[in-house]
Amino acid sequence: MNFIEAVILGVVQGLTEFLPVSSSGHLVLLQKIFGINEPGLFFDTMLHFGTLVAVFVVLWKDIWSILKKPIQPLTGYLIIATVPAVIAAILFKDSIENLFDTAKYLGFCFLITTFLLLIAELLSRRAAENKSTSRAVSSLKNEKNMKWLDALIIGIMQAIAIPPGISRSGATISGALLRKLDRDFAARFSFLLSIPAILGAAVLQTNDLLKGATTEAVINTAAVIAGTITAAVTGFFAVKFMLKIIREKSLYGFAVYTGILGILVIIDQFVTRIVF
Repeated sequence: MNFIEAVILGVVQGLTEFLPVSSSGHLVLLQKIFGINEPGLFFDTMLHFGTLVAVFVVLWKDIWSILKKPIQPLTGYLIIATVPAVIAAILFKDSIENLFDTAKYLGFCFLITTFLLLIAELLSRRAAENKSTSRAVSSLKNEKNMKWLDALIIGIMQAIAIPPGISRSGATISGALLRKLDRDFAARFSFLLSIPAILGAAVLQTNDLLKGATTEAVINTAAVIAGTITAAVTGFFAVKFMLKIIREKSLYGFAVYTGILGILVIIDQFVTRIVF
């Protein structure tokens, strides 16, 4: 792992962690294309730390509100939405690790992301068009009228997004839109939900490091710092960008991108075999 590779992985992690295109899928694909060796748990943990900083900076008002009053419905919804992914990670740990190691279904997983984005955006737009503007707005949910079932379904969507290629943010935002959450709140809830997800991944990685389960590659300090800072900076702009896109635009562009990428990966996996 050299300095340039660290910066590249930091940029990819920061951007794709919050854009609905799958950060894990892009990192796996990038390592396959450029022959970048597995960066090691410590470096990967630091990349996650960088993206976590980005969330805290952008959503500090929401986070501070939760910290000031931890006993509130929003806290409960975030806990409920976190549980399915935790259960899935525990029950299917070996299978999940195998998917990351082999990237066997990477192309199909990108297409699943495309499908989720298209369905969520299509149904969300259709529901808004079928009602008057005033009624459509009033019928949308936020933290005040969200239900536990909404949180559970969003959590199930996050669990589905564990394999590389299925976007966590794309799945959770899609789930939120399907449950008729306000678009702005849907994005904010998804990014708040990323905090326990990223922290959980970091804790598991740290635990493996302490147990000596993984032999770390030699990574110089400058590379670690550069990758972490790059992930934080690019993650900051990615969160800001996605909040704007969700409020004012649509997810169709991301659906087209992941669809094309998925098809290209499948072609290479089963026909050309240039990368895989």
